Amino acid sequence: MAGLLDLVTQSLGGGTQQQMGDRLGLSHEQTSTAIAAALPMILAGLSRNASTPQGAGALNSALERDHDGSLLDDLGGLLGGALGGSRSANGTGILGHVLGDRQQVAQQAVSRSAGIDGAQAAQLLAMLAPIVMGALGRAQRQTGAGAGGLGAVLQGAQQQHAQGQPDLMSMANRLLDRDGDGSAVDDIVGSLSGLFGKR
Repeated sequence: MAGLLDLVTQSLGGGTQQQMGDRLGLSHEQTSTAIAAALPMILAGLSRNASTPQGAGALNSALERDHDGSLLDDLGGLLGGALGGSRSANGTGILGHVLGDRQQVAQQAVSRSAGIDGAQAAQLLAMLAPIVMGALGRAQRQTGAGAGGLGAVLQGAQQQHAQGQPDLMSMANRLLDRDGDGSAVDDIVGSLSGLFGKR
């Protein structure tokens, strides 16, 4: 049975990543780097939400209502805009709930890590958010995890991600937990410049 991160990784294969890059006018390298920076932001944001009973309950309700995982079977429709106003495909709305007042900080971090502009970073995060939520919904159903088990599912995904990219997962948690932005983003993203071969 595939875990949350495995489901996300599988979803980003088969040309999905290239389709995302094409829509945003990004090279393969830029798209790959941006996703590598964006994914841990979303995972960290979801984990923060699931860390309290109230937050876990709200997340569980959203999954039951809008994110059963079926979106993963029609990612072409998601990226092509064919899903229209579907709540499960509303990446901007999802980000507002997941990242809250840290959304701008996450966008800045993705932008500076990948060398893309803020609008492209915002759009990429909005494309990625429904995919992660769909994967979480599918993982929840596969494991039978209720609201109380969401934190464990998300922690498992964070730990799995950290095994391959510990610096990125650490960056995401530090940015989302930190007060203020601006210089904090510069300092933390700057410390990862060697990871992406930039600057």
